[in-house]
Formats: sequence, structure tokens, C-alpha cells
Amino acid sequence: MIHIHLSDEIRQRCPEFVGAAVFAAVSNTADSPTLWQEIGHFIADYRQRYTIDSLKLMPPIEATRTAYRRCGKDPSRYRPSAEALVRRTLQGKDLYHVNTLVDLINLASIAYGYSIGGFDADKIQGCTLNLGIGLEGEAYEGIGRGALNIAGLPVYRDALGGIGTPTSDHERTKLSIETTHLLAIVNGYDGNRTHVTACATFIQDLLRRYATSDGGQLIEF
Repeated sequence: MIHIHLSDEIRQRCPEFVGAAVFAAVSNTADSPTLWQEIGHFIADYRQRYTIDSLKLMPPIEATRTAYRRCGKDPSRYRPSAEALVRRTLQGKDLYHVNTLVDLINLASIAYGYSIGGFDADKIQGCTLNLGIGLEGEAYEGIGRGALNIAGLPVYRDALGGIGTPTSDHERTKLSIETTHLLAIVNGYDGNRTHVTACATFIQDLLRRYATSDGGQLIEF
């Protein structure tokens, strides 16, 4: 079990923050046609109900942008992943096919508006993750992005350093076909515990249906 702690600096700048984590044994696949059918139906309905202008009306996304500003980052230059996914969807663009675990997390992120960290739990060093704020010059390799300036971004750190921000997770702990233990973290900067828990429960349901999992354990923090 990995323990998650909030630093004093996060508690001071983002006092509304609530989180939920799902720990689960999983079996990943390169692709799940049935999952992508569900994603396709969801996105078609989503585009009927929302437009780009709706972004400002989505509390989880706006709250994450506010958290960025409080921590010292411009959310328009370093978009939170949930906002980037929703924008892409509402612009009529297809979502990237990565692998089943990443794809189902992306679905949950769009459905609920939260930036969700998805990690290979076996690659996390130590038994504790601390949520703090990125420092100037702190080394960080974003997935598919190369070196990423995380100064002023909320960041989860394990014993070796940063592994996750709302903009991008780190290459070191990314989900792959070989992943057998998942840690998914829902970041609720809006303080809506009910909504955050519902998002985590949705992830558990998707894991049961598409990753031959029992849904794992849900921890609130």
C-alpha cells in the first residue's frame, strides 16, 4: 500500500483539495474495442451537450486552473490534462489510443472533469507519495513531452522525485502493457468529495469491465 500525504504548502494554497486513489491489480491490453465503443457513445453525447464555452462552467476544470495560479503556474501555458482532453473532444478531434488503462482513465477524466494521475504502482519508489509544489530547475520528464518545467505545478513525489502533475505524469512510472498494479489518483481541487469519489468509483467499474480487475481498493484523502 502506498500512503499519500499533502504538504503544508498545498494545504495552505489549495485548502479545498480532496483526493481519492484507486489501488488495483490489473491486466492491461493494447486495445479494447468494447471500451472504445463506450468512449465513442459517450463522446457523441458529450458533444451534443457541451461546447468549448462550457469549459468555464465545469467546476473541476476551473478549480484546477485556480490551483495552478495559486501555486505559481499559468494554466493557459501548462493546461491541466482534463482540460486538454475536454478541449480536444469538443473540437471534434479523436482521442489518442494508448493502452486500455490509459484510455479508461482518460474517459473518467473527461466524464468528471478531473485531472487523474495513472501510475504503474510497482515502479513507484518507497511507500509514500507527497503532494507538493514543483521547484525551479527540478528535473522532470513528462510522458511524450520530454523535459517539463514543473516549477509552480502541484506535483506528487516518491523517494526519487516527481512522478505526477495535473499536466503530465512522468515517464518513469507510466502505464504500459506490462503494468500489473495500478495507482490512479483523482485530484479534486474543487473540494467536491462526492464528485471525486464518484469519479474513483467509475474508474473501479471500468477496471472490472475492461482490465480483468476486482476494482481494487478506494482510499480517500
